[in-house]
Amino acid sequence: MRGADDEPEDGTEPHPGAGTGDPDGQDRLWTPHRMAYIKGEGRPTGPHAEDGCPFCRAPGLDDPEGLVVARGETAYVVLNLYPYNSGHLLVCPYRHVSEYTSLDEEETVEVAALTRAGLTALTEAYRPQGFNVGMNLGTVAGAGIAAHLHQHIVPRWGGDTNFMPVIGRTKVLPEMLEQTRATLAEHWPRG
Repeated sequence: MRGADDEPEDGTEPHPGAGTGDPDGQDRLWTPHRMAYIKGEGRPTGPHAEDGCPFCRAPGLDDPEGLVVARGETAYVVLNLYPYNSGHLLVCPYRHVSEYTSLDEEETVEVAALTRAGLTALTEAYRPQGFNVGMNLGTVAGAGIAAHLHQHIVPRWGGDTNFMPVIGRTKVLPEMLEQTRATLAEHWPRG
C-alpha cells in the first residue's frame, strides 16, 4: 500500500511508475509467457486449417499425443499446452470456425455439453474451489489463436496466484500434462 505521497508505508523503495498514480484501482496480472502468441510464434498463419491450426491438428493425433481428453461428434476437449492452472481445458469444434455465431445448432449444443462434462470431470478429479469458463473471440479480446474458436475451462483454487507465478515468474503445475490428460479421461462422465 502506498502513502499519500506515493511512498510505500513500509519504508521500502517505491516501485517503478509509483509516481504515476493509481487511476482505476485495479490490480494487474502480467503474463509475459503469452508474448510468444502475441508475436505470432506457433500461431496459425491464416484463416484455414491447412495454415497450421493446432486445434485442427490435435484431433488427428492419438489422444495422449494430442492431449485430447474427450471426443464428441462435432467437438472435442483438449488440454491447454500452456495452462493457466493444472487441468486447464479447451473445448473446440472440429470445424475450423472463428465466430461463435458461425457454429451450427449441433456444434453449439455439443460445446455446451462438453463444457459441462469438463466441469464434472475436473471437480471429481481435482476438487477445484471455482472455475473460469469462457471464450476470447478475436485477437483484441485476448484470443491467442483467434482463427479457431475454443472455450476455456480453468479450474481455480485459493492461492493459485501466489508468490511463484506473480513474483517468481514460475507457474507450478503439480503433474505433467500427460498425467493430467489421463486423470481427466478416467474421470470423464460416461453416457
